[in-house]
Amino acid sequence: MDQIKIGKFIAECRKKEKLTQMQLAEKLNITDRAVSKWERGKAMPDSSIMLELCGVLGITVNDLLSGEVVTMENYNKEMENNLIEMVKEKEAADRRLLTIEIVLGIVCLIPFLRQCALYL
Repeated sequence: MDQIKIGKFIAECRKKEKLTQMQLAEKLNITDRAVSKWERGKAMPDSSIMLELCGVLGITVNDLLSGEVVTMENYNKEMENNLIEMVKEKEAADRRLLTIEIVLGIVCLIPFLRQCALYL
């Protein structure tokens, strides 16, 4: 997913609805700084407020994740692409977490092995 494209799309939809960042933030019970981060592509809306955000902006979640209004002709293709991208991002995050867990396990194991070697 292209966060910058999605951010520009959020800004475009917000302006189309004649809302300021502050007004959108108030409707979602968040800060205007969060809205600013989305629109600059620095962060993504939390999944817990995506449906509400889409309702306020008059778009679908698929539109939001695509960063554009998805037409019926390419709706399924865009939905598949969004799902594939989300799965890839999840897998990458899982790989990073596994790597960190392995490194921590080795680091914690070294002192234990040293202690065992002293008793041999």
